[in-house]
Amino acid sequence: MKADYPIEAVRAQFPALTHADEAGRLPILFDAPGGSQVPRSVTEAVCRYLGLSNSNLGGYAAAGRETQAVNSAARQMAALWLGAQAEEIVFGLNSTGLMFQISRAVAKTWQRGDNIIVSAIDHYSHVSSWQSAAEDCGVEVRTLPLRADGADLDYGRLNDLADGRTRLMAYSLASNVLGTLTDSTPFRQTAARTGALISIDAVHAAVHRLIDVRDLDCDFLFASAYKLGGPHLGMMFAKAGHLRRLTPYKVEPATEAVPQRWEQGTQSFEAQAGFIALMDYWQNLAQFADGADSDGLPRRRLRAAYGRVQAYEAHLSSLILQHIRARPFIRLYGKDTAAGRTPTFAFNIETPSGILPPQAVSRWFGERNVAVGSGNFYALGVVRHFGIGQQGLLRMGCLHYHTEEEIGRFFALLDECVAEMAQETR
Repeated sequence: MKADYPIEAVRAQFPALTHADEAGRLPILFDAPGGSQVPRSVTEAVCRYLGLSNSNLGGYAAAGRETQAVNSAARQMAALWLGAQAEEIVFGLNSTGLMFQISRAVAKTWQRGDNIIVSAIDHYSHVSSWQSAAEDCGVEVRTLPLRADGADLDYGRLNDLADGRTRLMAYSLASNVLGTLTDSTPFRQTAARTGALISIDAVHAAVHRLIDVRDLDCDFLFASAYKLGGPHLGMMFAKAGHLRRLTPYKVEPATEAVPQRWEQGTQSFEAQAGFIALMDYWQNLAQFADGADSDGLPRRRLRAAYGRVQAYEAHLSSLILQHIRARPFIRLYGKDTAAGRTPTFAFNIETPSGILPPQAVSRWFGERNVAVGSGNFYALGVVRHFGIGQQGLLRMGCLHYHTEEEIGRFFALLDECVAEMAQETR
């Protein structure tokens, strides 16, 4: 364990980490890329709102006023998190729904003969949304492929794919399967040359890196609170000009105010209350950062907290890679270094008889109260590149509350699993 990281103080805030199963076994939750566990302060905030202030917008009684205050504060917190302005934040049930919503509105501005570029490394919510909108209006969809080794995008192909009729480029800031952190610079340069809009899926990246939409110079960006300790709440950054100029699909009498005109139906105000508490939790992590001013500006505190967590996660990534290198039967997909990645790892188990079925391995671990995912994780471009689209792969991932001991326990169990399942296949 890194001596200067207060892991016990962090873990004490997550009740799920000490919630044993029916056999008395504590969980090891390496399914973190699919969603984080939740700090106690977040669940308390959700319950407090539902119990004391449940209302819709527009009410004049105390609960209505509190709901308006929660909605406004949550938008400010989302802007703080993403480096945006409050009027550029749109809330939704999840990022996928927001992607499909905005893609339809943007596609109204396209014409036959136009084209868009999507990425082979992306979660398919950020591919299918734009792809289906393009197909509806007869616009060509071009795909930026992965490199031959599958570890990153083949950025050099952007020059071949993009031209004066390219209207949009959609890419992920980090792969939700490989953990690869993608390079935004080629997309910004291409957008400057072609005038194309940029849409970024930051759902996975925002868990591990502090986002700044100004530095990314994007038009749209998507994130989800539940990936880093919050409730199920999706959000979209969109430049204010787009939110004013584009036409949303909406109920006719609903407000035309920006950004509320893009938020369909009654929002989850309890999730927004939980998100406010989540951002408070992350700012408080700054007290664990070396030399950080825990009383400083909120954005500065977030940056300090992310920096501290990022260093700890890099340590965990190095440890995981050591374990992987010590086991030749593990086929790792993606980068084999701690640099340029998040602590998310995609792999399969290779035996003389072939790859062990990922779902069977996942089930074996689940029976021991250890969560590790299996499947394609909606990253169809990735699994197709590696030729494993039918069987998929295994995915384990860490967050800032995981420990060295849990990693060691996981790989010890993996050895046991491989020995047992390999024996069964003989």
